[in-house]
Amino acid sequence: MNESKKFSGKIGFILAAAGSAVGLGNLWRFPYLAAKYGGGTFLLIYLILTVTFGFSLMITEITIGRKTGKSVVNAFGALHANFRFIGYLAAIVPVLIFPYYCVIGGWVVRYFTAYMSGEAKLAAGDNYFPDFISQTGQPIIFLLIFIMATAIIVVFGVQKGIEKFSKILMPILIILTIGIAIYGLTIPGAAEGFIYYIKPDVSKFSIDAILAAVGQLFYSLSLAMGIMITYGSYMKKEENIESCVRHIEIFDTAIAFLAGLIIIPAIFTFHNVEESLSSSGPSLMFIVLPKVFSNMAFGDIIGGAFFALVFFAAITSSISLMETIVSMLEEKLGWSRITTCITVVIFSFALALPSTLGFGAWSDITVFGMSFLDFFDFISNTVLMPIVALLTCIFVGYVLKPRFIEEEISRTGEFKSRRLYNITIRFIAPAFLLLILITSILTKFNINLF
Repeated sequence: MNESKKFSGKIGFILAAAGSAVGLGNLWRFPYLAAKYGGGTFLLIYLILTVTFGFSLMITEITIGRKTGKSVVNAFGALHANFRFIGYLAAIVPVLIFPYYCVIGGWVVRYFTAYMSGEAKLAAGDNYFPDFISQTGQPIIFLLIFIMATAIIVVFGVQKGIEKFSKILMPILIILTIGIAIYGLTIPGAAEGFIYYIKPDVSKFSIDAILAAVGQLFYSLSLAMGIMITYGSYMKKEENIESCVRHIEIFDTAIAFLAGLIIIPAIFTFHNVEESLSSSGPSLMFIVLPKVFSNMAFGDIIGGAFFALVFFAAITSSISLMETIVSMLEEKLGWSRITTCITVVIFSFALALPSTLGFGAWSDITVFGMSFLDFFDFISNTVLMPIVALLTCIFVGYVLKPRFIEEEISRTGEFKSRRLYNITIRFIAPAFLLLILITSILTKFNINLF
């Protein structure tokens, strides 16, 4: 592979991979789950799973990418012809996620512009969000803005686009996160929320809490969607994979934790706690938090900074999703990068239209009782991602054998977590993945297993 198509070094790789991992899941899903499942209890469960389960899956994907030097659609086939189908299954995930992710990214852009243009009080209104997403024109315009911003970065390639942008954006994202979190903790009354967030509530320890933490790992670490295999294929052979993965995990977990410090203490101070914690996803981000900011000193500034933070997190993830799709098409079809990017933008925009119109003009149309966006999310996150991860574990654990991964990692030094990796990839991860796949599907259709 041409060296310009690889990350220039360790820092570039870590920041780009961490940028992919730090997305909307960290900012609107992690705080909600932490609050719901016992604060410190959930944090402890999540941390343990991150350094074991998440570590093993991420190191597997990055190693497969670097070993083969291929996109996700060809990487598995290069290792074993009979398991090429895993690559195709994994390839479907970003193709489904990227369009609706850009729809949500467009919502973030709209809120950021609202705060920048002095519409903060309007944005805090009960009907602002539902009125906005039920329109036809505005959501499509902001969808286009977000998807074009992503494409402009991706079209410049790995070093001049993704890496360069990540080196600028990730430090800004970290500074914004720390700054807003510190400000939030200085507000009178925030201490109660801080204690609620970090103090373990053992009574809320349950199998549901564990499964929620495992599910969050997929959102937080960009697992089972081809991204880490793609980025791994851009990684230089002399870089230490184990060290890089540990740094990515630290970045990702720190941002997720700080997001909780921003949201939960503020909710305790300015909003009805029970109502807030019953909200997740878009409701928490676009309805509850603007109300919180409206009651806060310097709320317009803090709200604008927060949605700038959310935009940066969203676009670093959307870049990795688009790059994964682009790399597959470039490798398969031999097209130029600009032709490939234009094709991906057109296709993704067309596939995003049902998701954005599903809240307005097409709101009467549902798939199995779900809106288009929820359906795409269900198929990709709840069904395909656990299946891809499970098949990957079986493939590596029992077909290739863990020593295949160990040999590639050992090229740059001792694989310190070898024993932990062997146990996790062969036994622990498959059991968790099978359980989360079954329970997530049953929960979606309101069937109680426990």
